[in-house]
Amino acid sequence: MTGRLVLVRHGQSHGNVERRLDTRPPGAALTDLGHQQARRFGQSWSHPVGMVAHSVATRARETAAGIAAGLELPTHQFDGIHEVQVGDLENRNDDAAIDAFEAVYRRWHGGDLDVPVPGGETGRQVLDRMVPVLTELRLRHLDDRRRTEDILVVSHGAAIRLVAAALAGVDPTFALENHLSNTECVVLSPITDGRWSCVQWGAATPPFTVAAQPDAQEAEADAGPMG
Repeated sequence: MTGRLVLVRHGQSHGNVERRLDTRPPGAALTDLGHQQARRFGQSWSHPVGMVAHSVATRARETAAGIAAGLELPTHQFDGIHEVQVGDLENRNDDAAIDAFEAVYRRWHGGDLDVPVPGGETGRQVLDRMVPVLTELRLRHLDDRRRTEDILVVSHGAAIRLVAAALAGVDPTFALENHLSNTECVVLSPITDGRWSCVQWGAATPPFTVAAQPDAQEAEADAGPMG
């Protein structure tokens, strides 16, 4: 088996507990549970790992450190793979703010990538900063078929779902309705011509169809607004 790109949502943060739209780095730290989740992920991941990368956010850095400790690996920080920036909605946790973000995010998955979150990013801007980083990781670590280690990238739920769906052609309705809980991951396997195949999305495996995921609403409630 060749190495894969594993996009891991960070562990539970204090912002998650408060259901805040906490997107501007460095952001909130992990809770005690979040640290436990990170350690468990590193201890339970069964495939060889060649690198543990993370975004500039505190919660991603702390998650990566917890994962890497169990794997006896260093961590590497990368710019450009932080969470969707929500601008005027930053740090709010009221229903109106969450609804406003979700309305824009839904449009992105429908192909309307140039609509911004109020005072924040467009979907295209998110992809334009994330995809080059992931492409470079692929070129350096995954395109050599003799290398079989996974590359773990600790990032953020909304950003992961958007970029993974775009790179691997995952059904946008599935991506919208299937949130990632803390330390759940999306696994992308490199295939020919620079393309990707999604082989795992949280607890789901292909085919990724909406009808096959009856617990999507429960997962959304557990994951929070940015999961």
